[in-house]
Amino acid sequence: MNDASSQTQEIPQGARPQGWRPATYYPDPAISALDPRFEKYWLKLSAVERLATGLRWAEGPVWFGDGRYLLCSDIPNQRIIKWEEETGAVSAFRKPSNFANGNTRDRQGRLITCEHGGRRVVRTEYDGEITVLMDSFNGKRLNSPNDVVVKSDGSIWFTDPTFGQLGNYEGYKAESEIEPNVYRLDPATRKATIVAEGVLGPNGLCFSPDEKILYVVESRGQPNRKILAYDVSADGTTISNKRVFIDAGPGTPDGMRCDIDGNLWCGWGMGDPALDGVVVFAPDGVMIGRIALPERCANLCFGGVKRNRLFMAASQSIYALYVNTQGAVGG
Repeated sequence: MNDASSQTQEIPQGARPQGWRPATYYPDPAISALDPRFEKYWLKLSAVERLATGLRWAEGPVWFGDGRYLLCSDIPNQRIIKWEEETGAVSAFRKPSNFANGNTRDRQGRLITCEHGGRRVVRTEYDGEITVLMDSFNGKRLNSPNDVVVKSDGSIWFTDPTFGQLGNYEGYKAESEIEPNVYRLDPATRKATIVAEGVLGPNGLCFSPDEKILYVVESRGQPNRKILAYDVSADGTTISNKRVFIDAGPGTPDGMRCDIDGNLWCGWGMGDPALDGVVVFAPDGVMIGRIALPERCANLCFGGVKRNRLFMAASQSIYALYVNTQGAVGG
């Protein structure tokens, strides 16, 4: 039987983070309940595992259950890497990746990717061909599409901040042609609409399990980052009632996903090691749990055979943890 350390796979390039060791006893001290409600989701015989390391900036994990593998963007290295659940093997899925960031799957199982380099959202077809879904709006080029989710009606929702245009490390330095927005794209008609304007640095996003709420991370919120919440219209095409769901204080939320009970699992950290990892918010906005990591967690997703394994893309590494819940479909 392999232990966590033997499953760690080295990826060429990049520096290996130091200071982390797998837990040698249960429960894993990296996991803590901040509210009694988290106890329901904490598997006391599970521990944080490091699956891979050596990335430069890990982002956009997405699970492919039919192939039992995880894809994850390594933005500065211009690649999407693949981790295989059965063997633990790590390989390059796509290189160059056009500075790919966020990833998800559509309702037909195809890969949907946000590209900083191409300033576009693309779909990988079954034969591997890439279809450009959107790269401009009203004649103006997008900025650098960041994160993406697909609703049950097949519509594609994504954020478009300017982060990939700020330099040549995670994209190509360029002037912005359009304000940062949150978009909805109908894949059948290819019609795009702006669903949210005025979000300061729109970043991670996800729907509640019943798709009645859209959560959006405001990465440039003042004085603190925030997680915003919007009500989704009955026809699923617009949002309203913008409000602050979470004021992150010193925290730095990035990507996030909901579980089937509506809890929000958020990548967190940067600036203070005590903040690095994942935090979990109940539907009422109370922080109920924390998973400490030695690196800032940028994004995460649920996967595994029962969708009860949390995969965490954290700076230079990918981590995983079995939990006693499942990811909401569509995340």
